[in-house]
Amino acid sequence: MQCKRKVCLCALLCGAVFVMLATHTIQKNSLLPITLLVPRPATATTTKAQPEAPPPATPTLPRPSGESCSCPSCVADKGRSEWFDQRYDSEQQPFLTAQNTSLPPLTLKWWLALQRSAPDLKVEEVIEKMFQVIASPSPDWRPQKNRCNKCAVVGNSGNLLGSNYGPLINSHTYVIRMNKATTGGFEKDVGNKTTHHIMYPESAVDVQPGVHLVLLPFKLRDLQWVASALSTGEIKMTYMRVKERVKADKDKVIVVNPSFFKYTCDKWTEHHGRYPSTGMLALIFALHICDEVSVFGYGADSQGNWHHYWEHNRYAGAFRKTGVHNADFETQVILKLDSEGKIKLHKG
Repeated sequence: MQCKRKVCLCALLCGAVFVMLATHTIQKNSLLPITLLVPRPATATTTKAQPEAPPPATPTLPRPSGESCSCPSCVADKGRSEWFDQRYDSEQQPFLTAQNTSLPPLTLKWWLALQRSAPDLKVEEVIEKMFQVIASPSPDWRPQKNRCNKCAVVGNSGNLLGSNYGPLINSHTYVIRMNKATTGGFEKDVGNKTTHHIMYPESAVDVQPGVHLVLLPFKLRDLQWVASALSTGEIKMTYMRVKERVKADKDKVIVVNPSFFKYTCDKWTEHHGRYPSTGMLALIFALHICDEVSVFGYGADSQGNWHHYWEHNRYAGAFRKTGVHNADFETQVILKLDSEGKIKLHKG
């Protein structure tokens, strides 16, 4: 009996030892080492550096331009000067064409009264005969969005002497001179480029090939004269002896419209003086054929003298005190155009 108990106890102990050993083995095989529980860092690999992508190109911004042309600021743009808008009429036709030979009755009456004309002449017939000699000008004078005509209007004032404006004047698209203006010997101050030369019979000069002869007709006789001066040379007198022939390209002659005279007198000089001066008409003409206008050689010199830069007579200056033109009022208009940003006035 006692032996049986020993056997049972021994079997029980062996069973307990077996269970303990089996449990230990299972735990060992089921638990991973702690190092395996922590994720390994990715293996570092050496890669070739990729070049950085170039920055996006800066978009080219369009150059600021005006509303009616491609210049930064255009003469014809409205809404920038109330004073200017009240006077400037973009519909005014600056010059005569073969298709427009009739003048409004009020304009005709006013114009014919400026200087005496032969009473038996018919205006339409004179204009038609004139266009048998000269070509009708191109109609593309109005501002265009893809164009920027920069113009220099060069007066004849002695204030140009010593100015060194020559290169600046020459840089403009159009250079407008007037009357007996000369450039020889004065190129440093006045330049030597001319595209338009404004004159009337009594102030006529020859112009170089390619230059527009711009006639200011103060009377009907002047229309006859330009046709004669470019053909037969038969007209030798107006109210004084005049140049019988003029050298100029017939296909580049421009005759300022008498209606444009009246418009300049009504709107710009406001009937101060009998009629506007050549300088004032040239400036208003430029405001209608140019997109930007720079003005040189207007007014008195620094000592207050009104004279031409090529003359030694420092007290010349036609019409300033005669009452035909009002130089002081015209000067105020020019200064106002400058202050309103419609022209750039270069003073000597």
